[in-house]
Amino acid sequence: MRRLTLRFLAATLLLLTLSRLGLALWQHSRVSDAGGLWPVIFGGWRIDLSLLAMMVAFPAILSPWLGHRPLAVRVTAWWYRLCWLLLVLLEVATPQFIVEYDTRPNRLFVEYLSSPVEVASMLWHGYKLPIALGLVAWAIIGWLGWRMLSPQLRDARTGWIARVPISAVIFVACLLAARGTLQHRPINEATVAFSSDSMVNTLPLNSFYNVANAIDDMRSERSSADVYPPMDADTMNAELRRSAGLDGPALDARYPSMHRQEASTSHPRPLNLVIIVQESLGAQFVGNLGGRDLTPNIDALSKEGWAFNRAYATGTRSARGLEAITTGFLPTTAEAVLKLPRSQRDFFTVAALLGRQGFHSRFIYGGEAHFDNMRGFFFGNGFNEVVDRSSFVDPVFVGSWGASDEDMFNELHKRLLSDGDKPNFTVAFSVSNHTPWQYPAGRISPIGNPASVENTVRYADYAIGKFFNEAKKSPYWQNTVFLLIADHDARVHGASLVPVEHFHIPALILGGQVPVRSDDRIVSQIDMAPTLLSLIGISSTHPMPGADLTVRDPHRAIMQYGDNFGYLKDDQLVVYEPFKPASQFTYDGKSTLTPATVDPILAKEALANALWPSWAYKEQRYRMPDR
Repeated sequence: MRRLTLRFLAATLLLLTLSRLGLALWQHSRVSDAGGLWPVIFGGWRIDLSLLAMMVAFPAILSPWLGHRPLAVRVTAWWYRLCWLLLVLLEVATPQFIVEYDTRPNRLFVEYLSSPVEVASMLWHGYKLPIALGLVAWAIIGWLGWRMLSPQLRDARTGWIARVPISAVIFVACLLAARGTLQHRPINEATVAFSSDSMVNTLPLNSFYNVANAIDDMRSERSSADVYPPMDADTMNAELRRSAGLDGPALDARYPSMHRQEASTSHPRPLNLVIIVQESLGAQFVGNLGGRDLTPNIDALSKEGWAFNRAYATGTRSARGLEAITTGFLPTTAEAVLKLPRSQRDFFTVAALLGRQGFHSRFIYGGEAHFDNMRGFFFGNGFNEVVDRSSFVDPVFVGSWGASDEDMFNELHKRLLSDGDKPNFTVAFSVSNHTPWQYPAGRISPIGNPASVENTVRYADYAIGKFFNEAKKSPYWQNTVFLLIADHDARVHGASLVPVEHFHIPALILGGQVPVRSDDRIVSQIDMAPTLLSLIGISSTHPMPGADLTVRDPHRAIMQYGDNFGYLKDDQLVVYEPFKPASQFTYDGKSTLTPATVDPILAKEALANALWPSWAYKEQRYRMPDR
């Protein structure tokens, strides 16, 4: 079994490396523009070793105990042969799949199996030659591997004393290889993404890994239609457009939310845009929002810009906040679109829109950007650059989640200075305000236990104040619009169906050309992107249903709390629970929800907003407009 395992590992690594090399040479110009061959090959080896470690782990660990037994050797040989044939099949199918879909085999490879007659007919009539060549290649390479992986029954017996330590070493080796990294999170497809070309980012993967990963991801695509009352698509789209203030017929029937937004401000040239996303900074901590007196710098800054006193997050996770802030997309019962397979390319983002205006877009994060698939999603949807912990030079402090907020802000400041006159869009995401509450010493005077959320909020506020003091003295200040906003509150909980008070977050727009304003309207994270586009002077066509707050008052906020969907309009909250009709409450603006009679008109509007994003995602109706 040991020799069989070694032959399998050597053969499959050679196969996958040669396949990847051939694909990279075939796509040489795109690979070269994206950063060259080495990231493809090196990232590929990491992915291959992770996959192969999972394939060989069980027989390899048992080999000291059963490696000399004929039945065990034969079963292992047949397992490796099956894996080999699948690996070869998917690699052989990859070139034609790239020609058709500009990516490695993915979920489509599996979805098409549900329509075998139609797919077989399509393949027979349109792809006879590629299929014939592929089958020949599969047969030849498969046969070579089949012969090479034939069982050999003369494997040496391992002594009893040596079996336990050898098995332990093999277990550790397989675990480390499968995990692929010593960092906090295991390797995934985002780890090896390195460019803004989504096809090139799939080359380090192997096609078996990509298909298996897609199958796993499909489990997270739960639709809101599975749990909330039904509504036909025409009614849903009409209600969505009405609630979004989109009058008249849709610009494109394929994309019901697509509309033209004219900027309410103009500049000789568009201003730059920076969005600072603060980890877990709920209104409960912010003094000027009625919270605890922990944020003197934010409180002071709120008097220098456009402060939203009743802004609400769409969810309770970072990925959900980033979804709303960078794409303007509504929340669903499924995972945020950062993690879902159908949104990894051609999904609308502010970066993709601004890229058409000549902006350079980047994402800066103090931790590991493959967390929540941020790297993969952003690279696949318009961002040109991802800067994470591995790119930081001499950070002042590194905790469990990554480099401190100071380090993130230092990186942001440095890059904004180096941009010069180049139009730029930056999303910067902090990490310090997260359990286990770590931050550099000597910045604040801790109260009580230093490792507490209260003290990390004080530190986060300190870092914000320090950055903006520098920014206001810098040449980029006058030509940049900043949004400071939280991704979500910390530890969202409560006895309510939707604990509205824990969705309340700070949101503050600052900059040399931003008017001072205290805004008491109910607004959502999804309203930020349209508003920012208007403030920087960008008129555009886009699918975002959020409001441009410079010209329209949405009167509403949207909240996904687990499987419960909340729609707050003025002081009325409509809640949809799974498999139940709507319930309605009167919200006092603080923490009390009083049951109220359900308004059928408001309930219909809320249901459309609950159902539409799942429909738009599944049908791929949330995209950049055609040029």
